[in-house]
Amino acid sequence: MIKKRIKEESDILTQVVLKGMQEKKASDIVVIDLKSMKNAVSDYFVICSANSDTQLDAIARSVEEEVSKTIQQNPWQSEGRTNKEWILLDYVDVVVHIFLKEKREFYALEELWGDAPIRHVEAETAKVV
Repeated sequence: MIKKRIKEESDILTQVVLKGMQEKKASDIVVIDLKSMKNAVSDYFVICSANSDTQLDAIARSVEEEVSKTIQQNPWQSEGRTNKEWILLDYVDVVVHIFLKEKREFYALEELWGDAPIRHVEAETAKVV
């Protein structure tokens, strides 16, 4: 029962992260479900793209504020704010990746986890496709 509750919490956290991304018009949002992957580092990777370093910062702040406001959780770790090309927010069960478009293409995280289910999220509606 404890395991199920933890999974549900990561599902809720993922939805809150998506809301924070959409507040700042993040593009190409995907959710990679790693729950069934052996030795996965988290339950989900949530990935999006930004058009500029300003938008990159705004999306990261929006995600942090939305998660803090909604479920009173702060990232365990945060990386990449000084380089302004890729910001990582690690909430342990959910890892958020916010990329500048060209850096996202270079790192191609979706391809690294090719066996995991990937959901594409519409930017405007928060609807998981």
